[in-house]
Amino acid sequence: MTATTRLGIISFAHAHVRSYCRAIAEFDDADVVAAWDYDIKRGKSAAAEFGLAWEPSLPRLLARADIDAVFVASPTNRHAEHAIAAAEAGKGVLLQKPMALTLADCDAIISAVKRRGVKFSMCYQMRADPINQKLKALLAAGAVGNIAAVRRRHAIPALLNADWAVAGNWHIDPAQNMGMFMDDASHAADWFYWMLGKPVSVSAEIDNIVTSAAPDDNGIAIYRFAKGELGILFNSSTQLAAEATTEIYGDAGTIHQNYGDAPSTRLAPEATPLKLFRAGADDWQRFDFPFVPHSARIPAVARPAVDYIKGAGPPLATAEDGRACIEMILGAYQSAREGRRVYFPL
Repeated sequence: MTATTRLGIISFAHAHVRSYCRAIAEFDDADVVAAWDYDIKRGKSAAAEFGLAWEPSLPRLLARADIDAVFVASPTNRHAEHAIAAAEAGKGVLLQKPMALTLADCDAIISAVKRRGVKFSMCYQMRADPINQKLKALLAAGAVGNIAAVRRRHAIPALLNADWAVAGNWHIDPAQNMGMFMDDASHAADWFYWMLGKPVSVSAEIDNIVTSAAPDDNGIAIYRFAKGELGILFNSSTQLAAEATTEIYGDAGTIHQNYGDAPSTRLAPEATPLKLFRAGADDWQRFDFPFVPHSARIPAVARPAVDYIKGAGPPLATAEDGRACIEMILGAYQSAREGRRVYFPL
């Protein structure tokens, strides 16, 4: 690998990859050099926008000697196809969330990555956020003692946007993306897995409550973790504004986080981004972080992704992490569908 990490793009279907391209354009140790997209019009337009070479086929893109790794940003139902093709070509894989729509596809990706010995990372931006990193450090240090319950909200107002919730948007197509809980709650599921490890069971309600454009618009999943902790994952695609994103309650302290999802940063309320109350204290301990909008976490993925491909840092999330997240989401859907608690492994 050269001193400059060279990257390719497989599809611009997921808009986050555009943020990665803009961020990498400012790096002096990485370049995005070429792209392919099954949607030729979209792909050619994006390639021209970012000054990339356009390849007319995926094999042509993957045959290029000047590409070390690729961002895979196609619709979720094509992730396995594209990630496996990249791995078989010997390219590192930086995969947009969620990993896939089935555990079989996740396993196929893992098998290809291991067989070919290529680098692989999920692009979960919550792990690139410094407030979430501080949260993880606090929990690892036992800041709240034994954890009783954690509530995490991950929400957007997308389905209230008439221009977004329209036929033809792959995000709301059940064949291409399953549902909004799969598409967006996977962020929070990965966050829970990152913080607390694998859950042992889940009980969930997922449905269309106020809209009908997508297969579902709101969902709540209650996970039980290995030490008995309760994890409450609230996902909404119809939420306009909110503040507290994360609440963590233990027998020795409490943590509150603001500015953790789109509604909590939309209006930039005057609130403390992260604070901790310890047993015996007279007041909250406040951690100063600059106000960072939700959208700033997306380009933040680019730096650790490049560092990982260069061998200068770990993956944001491994292929096994990506699979664990999908199992959590599929378990929640099964629970909602069958009206019962579901146990892991599925």
